[in-house]
Amino acid sequence: MKILVVGNGGREHALAWKLKKSPRVTRVFVAPGNAGTAIDAENVDIPSEDIPALVKFAKQNAIDLTVVGPEMPLVAGLVDAFQASKLRVFGPTRAAAQLEGSKVFCKNLLHSADVPTADYHVFRDPESATRFVTDRYPSDDESVPLVIKADGLAAGKGVVVCSTRRDALSAIDRIGRQKEFGAAGKQIVVEERLDGQEASVLAFTDGRTIVTLPPAQDHKPAYDGDAGPNTGGMGAYCPAPLVGDKMLRWIEEHILVPTVHAMKRSRQPFKGVLYAGLMITHQGPKVLEYNVRLGDPECQPLLMRLDSDLVDLLEATIDSRLDEIAPPKWDPRPSVSVVMASEGYPGNYEKGRPIRGLEEAAAIPDVKVFHSGTTIDANGNVVTSGGRVLAVTALGTTISAAKLQAYTAVKCIRWQGAWCRKDISDKALAGPREDFRKR
Repeated sequence: MKILVVGNGGREHALAWKLKKSPRVTRVFVAPGNAGTAIDAENVDIPSEDIPALVKFAKQNAIDLTVVGPEMPLVAGLVDAFQASKLRVFGPTRAAAQLEGSKVFCKNLLHSADVPTADYHVFRDPESATRFVTDRYPSDDESVPLVIKADGLAAGKGVVVCSTRRDALSAIDRIGRQKEFGAAGKQIVVEERLDGQEASVLAFTDGRTIVTLPPAQDHKPAYDGDAGPNTGGMGAYCPAPLVGDKMLRWIEEHILVPTVHAMKRSRQPFKGVLYAGLMITHQGPKVLEYNVRLGDPECQPLLMRLDSDLVDLLEATIDSRLDEIAPPKWDPRPSVSVVMASEGYPGNYEKGRPIRGLEEAAAIPDVKVFHSGTTIDANGNVVTSGGRVLAVTALGTTISAAKLQAYTAVKCIRWQGAWCRKDISDKALAGPREDFRKR
């Protein structure tokens, strides 16, 4: 069969790489892809947001299955357009993708389904949000444990974690008045800040059956020790001992199942990957946000460990047959993925810097270098084209061994201004959190 992967990041490279391993697959196309997918698949020069062109390509090339990686085309209705053209596609519809496309929609649904999440308030203009914060926190000196969010998609940057009133008012101003995130800031969510460690629990669901994947842990802040501004993710590892088997079952029962049922009741059934971004608090797991696709960089360590045929899982989801297939098989070894970024990220950065050492890194056992922000220049060189450039991913007998293998490969790769966090997966060494049900 012929498969089309939509997107150009590390997640899409990992998907293309994994799908190409299926004995059922003959060709994998990636639109638009990157320098890495050009090696492991075939790139197609179509932007991921150009839905009519993608539909046309799928028809003309008799694509058997299209897999949508990023959130933007899902929220824009790519799945609906493909379904209307009788094309097989993996991902939620535009209506179901609101779970990620609108934080207001997500919070309201969580509230109605009695899914644990932070308390919140929604405002349609910056003035009312400002009044709420100043009325509740009249002094500049007191602690202000709030998170300010733009309602819509903002490439993972429309969330500001605040500690002071000044932080909160500045965030409201940036979102609502300065329009830093454009139309995403038409509504503003002000919610309580939750304390604890974050974890990611992803699941395939066909709207009836849920197949939960091993828990992972992303590292959102830019710098070691979770310092600095939030990013799209500086690395991830899997499995995360923070979420043990008992807690994972609790998450399925009290978070994933009620969410899927609530979507079905609202006549917006969810089919695809449901990604729960969780805060593991002392009161138990609470939902920070939902994504409606595989996470990036969580996808890379997850697919590195997946031993089952990914095509079978995708097709069973589309055909509502998840209850009929065997549970996915996983490599027992943990995996660690380290993101290498451009100088200046998550702010401004330069593009076009040549990357050296990729072949040397790829030669290290149990390592795969997934490309995120790369392209091939006129001279045939692999060069940087984004903020997050590579996700160097490795397997190891332990998390520490996987980390060592990943960073050994990182040391092989160089370009001007390259940098990464040095502590990806270190939280795992602290051991699992005490079971909150014993409290």
